[in-house]
Amino acid sequence: MSATASIIENKLGSLPMPVSMELPDGQKIGPADAAVRLRVRDAAVLAHFAAGEVGVLGEDYVEGKFEFDGSMRDLMRMAASILPGSPVDLARSGWLTSLVKRLVSVWRHSIERDARQIEFHYDLSDDFYALWLDPRRVYSCAYYREPGFTVAQAQEAKLDHICRKLALKPGERFLDVGGGWGGLMLWAAENYDVDVTGITLSNNQHAYVNRLIQEKGLAGRVRMELLDYRKLDESRPYDKIASVGMFEHVGRAQLTGYFSKLRRLVRSGGLILNHGITAGGLDNTELGAGMGGFIEKFIFPGGELSHIHYVQQTLAEAGLEDLDVENLRPHYARTLWAWSDALEARLDEARAILNTPQGERSLRAYRMYLAGCAMGFEHGWIALHQILAQPQPTGRSDELDYPPGQAYPWRRDYIYRDR
Repeated sequence: MSATASIIENKLGSLPMPVSMELPDGQKIGPADAAVRLRVRDAAVLAHFAAGEVGVLGEDYVEGKFEFDGSMRDLMRMAASILPGSPVDLARSGWLTSLVKRLVSVWRHSIERDARQIEFHYDLSDDFYALWLDPRRVYSCAYYREPGFTVAQAQEAKLDHICRKLALKPGERFLDVGGGWGGLMLWAAENYDVDVTGITLSNNQHAYVNRLIQEKGLAGRVRMELLDYRKLDESRPYDKIASVGMFEHVGRAQLTGYFSKLRRLVRSGGLILNHGITAGGLDNTELGAGMGGFIEKFIFPGGELSHIHYVQQTLAEAGLEDLDVENLRPHYARTLWAWSDALEARLDEARAILNTPQGERSLRAYRMYLAGCAMGFEHGWIALHQILAQPQPTGRSDELDYPPGQAYPWRRDYIYRDR
């Protein structure tokens, strides 16, 4: 047995599950009936495996440098076990690196670059996303109000959870910043009788939602605009605003400006709900061990993470008061596994839809991305927070007495009682 094979055999022997590997020269290591069976075509994979660079291994898979047999859940268990440490700790940096990252964050989030980055991800193929999302195509963390919920039920529960937190009332003007495929917009219009404006930078989503609006007879009180949030008209403030799965794309250096824009867009006494992915570590903008680099290259170019403390800091700097903060981390882990399982069950259909060499790379990237993120949420390397906020108070003494114009009742029961 070669020295490389011996090192790999020792590494495999330390894993909490049986894993086998076929090396580029044809040597086979590990049990034939292993739960995960790797077939390595490029020797560089062996070095990445030995070093526990799981993000780089994901890139190797996208590039076709190895194949595997077995479930994505078992593959992720293996990946978590070969890490040399927490991806949060591995991503920590000094003050100079942090300064450089801030300057890069400012540069990379111009209006034009953000539009290209959103198009890169969301305009891949509507049919592809429809394979593994719920029927409403809600592409954000679901809310498993009951443990046995399907992902479709959990997504509807999430949409209603947001509407309840915002205390939506008939006739109110509601803004959805980053409206996706319209799930929240249409739910709010149909179930809460509000007037809805949504914005997106995705051409595919813009066309899809406007088609749904016409089909559902909602034209006139629901509209989807192809627009950057920075260009929203501030002359007529909204009663309520939601931003779901959006602020991760804004950039850390822009967060104060982003929240300031939302504050100027909401009326005095109105409410803002921000729902987004946050960092598990206090000061890392991405995950280490190559994970952040993988997501930047193949999935979300321009995405940056912030810890919840930093999000609340920038929210306060923008003149907003946080009212309710909820961590939905395990809900997103379960959501991502539901998406991953759905995609794994329909790989042949996905290949037929993404029927190009680049399409195959995209499919391989999404397989790693969905399962890898599920693992990240399970381990707490990343989290998901909903923050309900309002413009900072004006000094009134009747806030607990349900005064007119004041949306937040200062009692949580309104979120949970039956409608």
